[in-house]
Amino acid sequence: MSTRPIVDLLQLSPDFVRDPYPVYARLRAEGPVHRVRDSDGEEKWLVVGHEASRTAFNDPRLSRDWLRSGDVSSIVNTGGDDSALAHMLMSDPPHHTRLRRLVAREFTPRRVASLAPRVQQLTDELLDAMLANGTRQADLIAAFAFPLPMTVICELLGVPELDRDAFRAWSNEMVAPSSAEAEVLAYTQTTAYLGELIVAKRERPGDDLLSAMIHAVDEGGDRLSPAELVGMSVLLLIAGHETTVNLLGNGLRALFNHPDQLADLRADLGLLDGAIEEMLRYDGPVENCTARLALEDVEMGGVTIPAGSPVLIAMADADRDPARFKDPDRFDIRRDARGHIAFGHGLHYCLGAPLARLEGRIALHTLLERCPELALDADEASLPWMSGMLIRGVRRLPVRW
Repeated sequence: MSTRPIVDLLQLSPDFVRDPYPVYARLRAEGPVHRVRDSDGEEKWLVVGHEASRTAFNDPRLSRDWLRSGDVSSIVNTGGDDSALAHMLMSDPPHHTRLRRLVAREFTPRRVASLAPRVQQLTDELLDAMLANGTRQADLIAAFAFPLPMTVICELLGVPELDRDAFRAWSNEMVAPSSAEAEVLAYTQTTAYLGELIVAKRERPGDDLLSAMIHAVDEGGDRLSPAELVGMSVLLLIAGHETTVNLLGNGLRALFNHPDQLADLRADLGLLDGAIEEMLRYDGPVENCTARLALEDVEMGGVTIPAGSPVLIAMADADRDPARFKDPDRFDIRRDARGHIAFGHGLHYCLGAPLARLEGRIALHTLLERCPELALDADEASLPWMSGMLIRGVRRLPVRW
């Protein structure tokens, strides 16, 4: 067994944030585990490759329970109030099992399927407004890809409409902070707002997911604590829209960059379900998992990850691994992309994956039908990217039609 020298990802490629795939492929060719300095200058351990990533997701020695087992301030700046982190993505079994059970009983496939008419209505309204623009130009993120899933998840949870713009700013700082101070402020304001909202809904419950979670009790009388209600709300709000925003943004960029595939999809929208899976595989919305904590020395691929180390699992690389997908750097909407891990793997598999797929299907189908001349209205290289290594996507996507 051996350790690894530190690899500076930006030194390997100054273009790493925009296109990390060649860097990941180079590392994968050398082995599944690497000690890296990420795009923010922080040192972490990185797992690459499809099989190694699946193994790492299922390794109980790689914990998500930073609140109990590590120094959570080393991976996130909450300002000292960690209630926003009291959710299932920051826990291990049996705590994770308990939290997921209490939420999953309310976040059911039936509830998600029932949202389809409302998602279609919002899609139509947003496109009506966008297409009424006389310039025939828009930022597709601001006009469509962001407000659609944000409105859906806020309505599902029961967040008042006037507060949704604030949530966008807070969410952006949580997943791709512009500074430590801005990150702390986002967590502080989100926690305070949700705490007040939970008190209000406890007194006057509505027909929404947050009210249901407040009053959810399992057979043994267990229920979510006040901190857990805040944490689960933060998780659902952020994960409930960031994945869809960037599924749409990254998927459309892939289509714009592959006009033959775009033409094929326009000609046969029956290919859309498979195309969405390929979009998720080819350039998914989550580049790396949220950091795991090595509870002990962990040996993988002949390399020892020291106890106490933060560990990332490169989902983006796993889905470009030629050992799993033939010609993985080719975007092919007819490919059988099943087996990708764009929504994670194992016990932390994304609870909201069905909602993201539903929103993506309705949004893309309607957009391609109503905008037959839709095209990118910018140089691909000039697009502004989200910072960090968690969420993969552009902040703006200028289009014309």
